[in-house]
Amino acid sequence: MALSSRIEIRQGQSLVMTPQLQQSIKLLQLNNLELAAFVESELEQNPLLEQQASDDHQDPDYAEPDSGAGDADPLAADQALAQSEDMPDGAEMPDLDAPDEDLWRGEAEAQTPGPATSDTVGPTGGGAQPDRMTGNALENTADQVDSLRDHLVAQLAMEFDHPLERIIANRLIDDLDDSGYFQSDLSAVSDVLGCEPELVETVLLRAQKFDPTGVFARDLSECLALQLKEQNRFDPAMEKLIDNLEMLAANEIDDLRRICGVDEDDFADMLVELRRLNPKPGQAFGFEPVVTVVPDVFMRPGPDGGWIVELNNDTLPRVLINSSYYAQLSGSVSGTDREFVNSCFQSANWLVRSLDQRARTILKVGQELVRQQKGFIADGVQALRPLTLRDVAEAIEMHESTVSRVCANKYVATPRGLFEMRSFFSGGITNSYGGESHAADAVRERIRQLIGAEASGKVLSDDAIAQKLGRSGVDIARRTVAKYREAMHIPSSTQRRRTRASEGAARPAAN
Repeated sequence: MALSSRIEIRQGQSLVMTPQLQQSIKLLQLNNLELAAFVESELEQNPLLEQQASDDHQDPDYAEPDSGAGDADPLAADQALAQSEDMPDGAEMPDLDAPDEDLWRGEAEAQTPGPATSDTVGPTGGGAQPDRMTGNALENTADQVDSLRDHLVAQLAMEFDHPLERIIANRLIDDLDDSGYFQSDLSAVSDVLGCEPELVETVLLRAQKFDPTGVFARDLSECLALQLKEQNRFDPAMEKLIDNLEMLAANEIDDLRRICGVDEDDFADMLVELRRLNPKPGQAFGFEPVVTVVPDVFMRPGPDGGWIVELNNDTLPRVLINSSYYAQLSGSVSGTDREFVNSCFQSANWLVRSLDQRARTILKVGQELVRQQKGFIADGVQALRPLTLRDVAEAIEMHESTVSRVCANKYVATPRGLFEMRSFFSGGITNSYGGESHAADAVRERIRQLIGAEASGKVLSDDAIAQKLGRSGVDIARRTVAKYREAMHIPSSTQRRRTRASEGAARPAAN
């Protein structure tokens, strides 16, 4: 068959996303810190955008977003969001000139107060707010903590004189993990640096004298041994204990004590000394400053017994468009400059509308979460209902992916504490009697309570826990109980029985 080239005309439909629509979707999943950084960058790039202080009044020279600046249908946005992963890189994004209509379907509902809704929400959030965290210069000052690397490099010059040894020590410091352990291969380091493996090991052993004691250890046993040697407590019995830490983890106390060759009192003292050591010496350095989580949504009891859900205005950037400056520039420039000014105006207009859209969507999702999980707010985790993204999406008539992005890194301040929005979602476990399903988190809490209430001589197995839950209507298998128990870092029934037996044997000795 001969090959030839020809021209064909095809007609089809495809879903595309403009850069503005991509920006609007991106803003949904940003937390308040990321959003503030994004808005700050836009303020630097766009001369028509101005930041409004919280106590500023509306100025006639500043305009709210134009209602006809390229609104996008929310259903199209949700579909585009769901299919965005299938679009090829570098695909051409034509400008979207959609008709003038509400940016979000159901915008009127978000503005209508109800029994569990907030006051009318404008571009900058809700109405009256509860007490806020006031600015505190001391609390808002980040603690300057030296990193582990800086702390070790400062000691390097005093320990090593030879330039080659310093180079090796610097490389070993770079290979430490966050806990201060050196778990790389010494031969690989020697190959990279072109030196003898014996020299690398010699430098490593000298570096193990650095502060904090235990850094540059290659495993937990060596880390604890270094600390015991510094305290002059690394005797033969303690050495045997360190060499058999796996038996201690398995709670094989009697066998381990016989290996160490000590009596019960001495062995108890050895365990006390071991618990005083630091298994992760490097974690005292290099942590990022602790950042206080600021809630995006507040909820408080309403006068009618319901809940009032409000946006946190402090987390919402206030940006306005300088319409007077735009009019001045439009009348004095032409050509390429005029196109640039119009582009800046459209971009600013879309940003302000996107921020308004983001605020309304967060409020709408927060209201629905509180409505669905009001039992959890009132009675605790045992009253948590099974809830999925689809349940919320169908209730507020949005796409699941939109709800997922709204809930990412967003927090709700409740009378019970501060919770991430994602913590309100929970899978369901079938009810044995055909009633409403049980939330997986609520079942985990019941398992924890059953284990916590065990009598000293009656340790419940996973099968016994499954049977107890089954009698109360929770249709759960033994392997599911084991999975939940392991996720909560609760030992098995055998390990719990050994632990309680050793505690009972140690109690008379202590007396």
